[in-house]
Amino acid sequence: MKYILIIGDGMADYPIPELGNKTPLQAAFKPNMDTIAAKGKSGLIKNVPNQCTPGSDVAMCSVLGYDPQIYCTGRGALEVPSRNINLGAQDTAYRCNIITEENGTIADYSAGHITTKEATQLILAIKEVYDKAGSIEFYPGLDYRHYLIMRNFSQSEQIHCNPPHDVMGQAVSDVIPKAKEPNAENSTQQLREMIEGSRNILRNHPVNIAREKAGKRAGNLIWPWGGGKKPSMPTLREKFGIDSAVISAVDLVKGLGAYAGMEVINVEGATGLYNTNYEGKADAAIKALETCDLVCVHVEAPDEAGHTRDYKLKVRTIEDLDKRLLGRIIDGVCEPYAVAVLPDHPTPVSLGTHSRDPVPFTISAPGLIADSVRVYDEFSAAQGGFGLVENTYLLPLLLSLGRVKQ
Repeated sequence: MKYILIIGDGMADYPIPELGNKTPLQAAFKPNMDTIAAKGKSGLIKNVPNQCTPGSDVAMCSVLGYDPQIYCTGRGALEVPSRNINLGAQDTAYRCNIITEENGTIADYSAGHITTKEATQLILAIKEVYDKAGSIEFYPGLDYRHYLIMRNFSQSEQIHCNPPHDVMGQAVSDVIPKAKEPNAENSTQQLREMIEGSRNILRNHPVNIAREKAGKRAGNLIWPWGGGKKPSMPTLREKFGIDSAVISAVDLVKGLGAYAGMEVINVEGATGLYNTNYEGKADAAIKALETCDLVCVHVEAPDEAGHTRDYKLKVRTIEDLDKRLLGRIIDGVCEPYAVAVLPDHPTPVSLGTHSRDPVPFTISAPGLIADSVRVYDEFSAAQGGFGLVENTYLLPLLLSLGRVKQ
């Protein structure tokens, strides 16, 4: 038996007036997802515990069967393995976005989805000024997503850093990192000084001059967030006795996969945006299933569309995921398989950020008795045979259904 896990990041949503009060999942033409729902069993699953913030780090830990309250130490720490950045026990890793500041406010968490080539030049300019051997290190990543490593830095849990996508339109002075405890004030001030100092470094950088001339947003500020230390996680082979692979464009999912002992497969043209290489991901998944028991394919595009509040683009990304990726995988897999489809969390267009609502999921597996649900969306799944799942993670549920006839 083979297992296929398809994650449309942020795919779930609320009804949108411009879509006739349908969600993007309801409005999208997605015959492959609907077929899985019609042949299988659906429900809602709560991936974000009430005690946790609804980030992709929390939700993805849950999906893969890891308690986020134990293993979700910080977004940066979960991502850096994908960049071959080594962390010591006392080191802290931060995600470090290149963002756009306009009139003292956070205007864009991604600097207009700045390209990797452009953003790398900007973060290297920051690195040249602030890197200190054995203390402070900056590393380039994908697009606007970069990394700040603070060596022998023990106070990250005492510093509050806002994710920039959660504070769009707010004043930088209101949401800049703040110390939770008085003894962390010096360390917090160190972060603030780098943020504020980055203005002068980036303002007149040739990359930003060219972007502004082209009518694009400048990447004129750095924003560290999601600080944390290296987690100690059992692998999926240790937990479930399976060989597995993960396919994604984003460092968070690839980093989690590395910690989980999954083969991390990089696909040329995988961007994390609407223009990602859906077909390449599908073909890589089909190939991986020749040797692996489980393949997890993650698509970031619906989440990014939600963050930019573009409901038309979100519908398009769902349709592309269904036709160009899911359908291609289904057509290409010859062995018996169990397949699950779900978002990690909702990214509602009306909010522009994540919510903690339970998400719809559907599973089809040999021998699994179908429920009455015939299409895949938030409201149909709520009527499914699984009901609301709150105390079970998706991956162990999928594996159990593939191994035991229902």
